[in-house]
Amino acid sequence: MQLTELNAHRHTAAIRSGEISYLDIGNGPVALFVHGLASNAYLWRHVMGSVAAQRRCIAPDLPLHGQSPVTAGQDLSLTALAANLEDLCEMLGLTGIDLVANDTGGAIAQIFAARHPERLATFTLTNCDTQDNMPPDAFKPLIELAAAGGLAPTAVAMLADLTAAAQFSFEAVYEHLDRMDLDVIRSYLEPCFGTLERARQFERLLTSLDAGDLRAVMPQLRELSVPTLMVWGTGDTFFDVSAAYWLRDTIPGATGVVTVDGARLFFPEERPMDLVPHLERHWAAAPAARA
Repeated sequence: MQLTELNAHRHTAAIRSGEISYLDIGNGPVALFVHGLASNAYLWRHVMGSVAAQRRCIAPDLPLHGQSPVTAGQDLSLTALAANLEDLCEMLGLTGIDLVANDTGGAIAQIFAARHPERLATFTLTNCDTQDNMPPDAFKPLIELAAAGGLAPTAVAMLADLTAAAQFSFEAVYEHLDRMDLDVIRSYLEPCFGTLERARQFERLLTSLDAGDLRAVMPQLRELSVPTLMVWGTGDTFFDVSAAYWLRDTIPGATGVVTVDGARLFFPEERPMDLVPHLERHWAAAPAARA
């Protein structure tokens, strides 16, 4: 789906932490899509375009991402971001949800699912953080730079050359970065690094990431009976496929692991048809949970 077409389906909700922008496309049972760091709801545009005939697809922009603003004192912890999802679901009256997540959105979704299993019909995780890999080792130098205050000015300066900024930011997460739409890349980077003030907020977000938020919900996650599928790219340098099997062995409702050969972190955007058929089968197998 093109960005102009997507934005015709954009809405804004006022939740406890502030405003949140989201896409709302299609009809049927609700599928809720959660993105990760330095992306936004557009990450799911091709997946949503493929399933909108059978699902009402809702994809929020997390605070500081896409068209969702952030305030100076806003809590940006994983737990707070998961609470934002719950607030949005409460406001929109969403139940029987097919929850789908990627990257840090997967960590947020684990907390949301653990705390609110009653809202879910199914759960699908693509490459994402787990309690023993939050943040991943390959990402720690960037967080250290953020903690030292050095990321913001560097990122703002780099954004003057969008192609170079895309190469620096996303080379590791796409197989074919040269094929990606630069307007989408701009929509990912400008909200986070378009000004020094926003880049400082992004530094604050990075330094708020804490594995303790995931460990806190481990008791509930180990009791989660919601049918849960892991679809994992094997070419990801951040989240090894071993994490998918750890999730399978941790979540009682796990139905299995599907591997996507050579796919990198943002494969739901780059290779949507390596995800969509698995979603459809997973959703079709869980009508009782939705009812």
